[in-house]
Amino acid sequence: MTARIFKPAKNAMQSGFAKSKEWQLDYEPEQPRMVEPLMGWTSSGDMKQQLTLRFATKDEAVAYCERKGIAYQVIEPQERARRQAAYADNFAFRRTDPWTH
Repeated sequence: MTARIFKPAKNAMQSGFAKSKEWQLDYEPEQPRMVEPLMGWTSSGDMKQQLTLRFATKDEAVAYCERKGIAYQVIEPQERARRQAAYADNFAFRRTDPWTH
C-alpha cells in the first residue's frame, strides 16, 4: 500500500485556484481494474482508490503516513511561470506581431 502526497493542479476549466492550495494524499491501486462482463463497466475490488485525504501542509500529510505506517512518495509542485502583462501592451508601438481581429 503506497500513497502519493502531492499538490493538485489548478482546474483547467476555471481561472480560480480552489482546492489547489492544500496537499492531497491518494493511494496507488493495489489491484488492476477489470471490465465487468455483464454491463461492460470498469470495476475494482480495491476500495482505497476511492479515498482522498486533504491536508493543510505537506508536513501534516507526511506525519499522517508515518504515524499509520504507510509507505509514501512526495511529489513536489512545479513553480508556475508568471508573465507580467498589461492591457496597454496590446497597443504598444514595440509590438512585434501585427494586430488581428
